Amino acid sequence: MIGCVIAMDTEAELLLDAMEIENIRTIFGKTVHIGKAFGHDVALVVSAEGKVNAAAGACAALAQGADLVLNFGVAGGLKTQNTEVGEVYLIEKAVQYDFDLVQLTGKEVGTLPGEEENFLPLFCPKGLDLPRRTLGTGDRFDDSPADHALLLGLGCDIREMEAGAIAQVCKYAGVPFCSVKAISDVYGSGSTTEQFKKNTKRALLGLRAHLPEIFASLEA
Repeated sequence: MIGCVIAMDTEAELLLDAMEIENIRTIFGKTVHIGKAFGHDVALVVSAEGKVNAAAGACAALAQGADLVLNFGVAGGLKTQNTEVGEVYLIEKAVQYDFDLVQLTGKEVGTLPGEEENFLPLFCPKGLDLPRRTLGTGDRFDDSPADHALLLGLGCDIREMEAGAIAQVCKYAGVPFCSVKAISDVYGSGSTTEQFKKNTKRALLGLRAHLPEIFASLEA
C-alpha cells in the first residue's frame, strides 16, 4: 500500500479526485482516505501544515499498513536559476534546517540524533523522469534573508514545511519515502506570500498532470 501524506486540502484533492474511496477513518487525529488510485492501494492522509503534523500523518499512514510513503505538494524555490514557478521536481534528499544542535554536537545544522549527515536521502524511482533537487524543511513560511542564506549555505534548492519530517519517520520505520514538489514561489521574485496566492493553482495543475507518471513509477 502507498501511504500519501499531504499537507493541504487543495493538494489532497488532486488525488482524491482520482481515488475510489472505500473507507474514511481518523488515525492519530488525521483524516485517512483508504481506497485505490492509479492501480494502487492507497491510504491518503491529510496532515495539515508543519513538521509535527507531517510526522503524525506519516505515522498514520504507516499504521494503516503503508510500505511506501509518497508526499507531494507545492513548495518555494530558493534559486531562480534552477527552480521555476509551475515546474515539478523530484526531491533526492532533505534536511530540517530549523533543527540545530551545533553548540552541543559541533555537527552541521539539521543533523539529527544518531546521524552523521544532515541530509536524509529519499527514494527516487528510476522510472520517474523529473529533475532532481534538494530540499530544506522548517516550520516557517517567510521572506527572511537569514533563512534564505542558511538554506543556500546548506545546499538546498527548495523549501517547505513537511518532507524532512516525513523522511525522518520513514527512516526510523525502514520504509522508502518519495517526495515531489511543484514550485509556487521563488525567493527574490517579490513577496513569497503574494506569489503563493497567485501561483498555487498553476503549481497544482502541474502536479495533477504528473500524478499518473508518479504512481506508475512506484512499485505495487
